[in-house]
Amino acid sequence: MDAPPGKPDPTRSESRRELDAPLPVTLLTGFLGSGKTTVLNHLVRTLPRTAILMNEFGKVGLDHQLLQKMEGPMALLSGGCVCCTISGSLSPTLKNLWMARQKGDIPSFERVIIETTGVADPVPVLDNLLHDNWVRARFRLDGVVTTVDALFGDGQLDQHDEAVKQVAVADKLLLTKTDLAPADSVAMLRERLATLNPAADIVTVAHGELDPAAIQNLGLWNAKTKSLEVARWMKHQRYHPASAGKLGGKPRPQSHDARIQAFSVVLDTPLDRYGLQSAIAMLASFRSENLLRFKAIVNIEGEDRPVVLHGVQHVLYPEARLDAWPDDDRRSRFVFIVRDLEPEFVARLLQDFTGAARHHPEQAA
Repeated sequence: MDAPPGKPDPTRSESRRELDAPLPVTLLTGFLGSGKTTVLNHLVRTLPRTAILMNEFGKVGLDHQLLQKMEGPMALLSGGCVCCTISGSLSPTLKNLWMARQKGDIPSFERVIIETTGVADPVPVLDNLLHDNWVRARFRLDGVVTTVDALFGDGQLDQHDEAVKQVAVADKLLLTKTDLAPADSVAMLRERLATLNPAADIVTVAHGELDPAAIQNLGLWNAKTKSLEVARWMKHQRYHPASAGKLGGKPRPQSHDARIQAFSVVLDTPLDRYGLQSAIAMLASFRSENLLRFKAIVNIEGEDRPVVLHGVQHVLYPEARLDAWPDDDRRSRFVFIVRDLEPEFVARLLQDFTGAARHHPEQAA
């Protein structure tokens, strides 16, 4: 039954809001041969209303021909790597998909999966998604999913910085080919991944098959609960604490992962906003190559609600304010994954900048 003349149809209005709501984007990354396309093939069957953006290295695209028949649209970003040579085409492609969806020219897809090449640095892709205002208003990053080869992953982490970054920025790690690798090697690799990225849950994937729910609602925003779930997202308890102690006091462990460290910093008193901004800006600007990822929930002086911060290298996400603290703990909590950067230095930087700015506001301004 249609709505009376002159009055809006609530059903149609709700449908319009759903159509205009920002669409979740999953970034699927992982080193060469780690099984991304196999996973994608399974997701196409289980999440049919998905737009796929595949990025293939080289002038001739082949991986898209391996995908099963799908209901959603697919765009092929060929002729280079989406993280570098054709990064400029990512935003126009997303815009074209959105406009075609709005006009009804293509199926009304509900989500987007971007598959990068195996040698891609995921950070420029995240930068593109977060800092293009038109794209950010219509798409939201739902999470980064990284496939890791159980057979060759250990060596790839030793030899390739891209493999380390792909693991460090992940919200979920998919461990593939475990049936081909010795059980003890798989166990050691799992331990290594948990050390490199404590917050990312590790899921074993056989022949690319996994529950599609495993790659959804991985970020701060949970579409199911319509809320910001900081505790689930940060997993603060999994990180070892770092204090603003004496630098260089402890020798680094003798292992190939000594350059990568994951740790937490907890500050008891409310933080000065300008000092905090200065400290984060310094890390993101001058130590971006060392700052692989950070997340934080902070208590800022004069703010009634907690503030959530996070970033990847030089890419800083927009601030988010929570309606309330997730628990009774009102301390500011940070988690970091860094390379060639002492945890004590980071802790001291946060402590000194926020304290100095509190006592010398004119300098902070």
